Amino acid sequence: MLAASKASLDPSQLRPRPKPLELLLVEDNPGDVRLAEEAFKATGAMPHMHVARDGAEALQYLRKEAPFEDAVRPDIILLDLNLPKVNGREVLKAIKTDPGLLRIPVIVWTTARSDREVAAVYELHANCCVTKPVELDAFFRLIQAAQHFWFEVATLPSS
Repeated sequence: MLAASKASLDPSQLRPRPKPLELLLVEDNPGDVRLAEEAFKATGAMPHMHVARDGAEALQYLRKEAPFEDAVRPDIILLDLNLPKVNGREVLKAIKTDPGLLRIPVIVWTTARSDREVAAVYELHANCCVTKPVELDAFFRLIQAAQHFWFEVATLPSS
């Protein structure tokens, strides 16, 4: 198991929720999926995490298409931009133009750092865009900060 950063949040400071949040992680890199799982576990407030390994699978999940007919609507989506089959920009556009999905907050994480790329993500109505860190401690801090803000501070729309 990976060690948590010394700057991690104290789980006792988190506001308890009536039910765990549903998170859809759209990520094709198994290492990043594992790191996200470990970072959420380190906070002591693990959401129900569902993983889509490519953009096509994410859209099937969100639309409750086979084999995801029983999929739970996510409270929040963590979306990588560089995905196989259907890229993250196309997934974001599909989410933000679908009346049944557009209110789900989407955090885009990417290795792209160009102003043009960031502007394009916000033009597609991402709720947040962050650079995916390459260092382990920075990765943990990013997940923990996102969890703190989106799960504890922000008020999310009800399903």
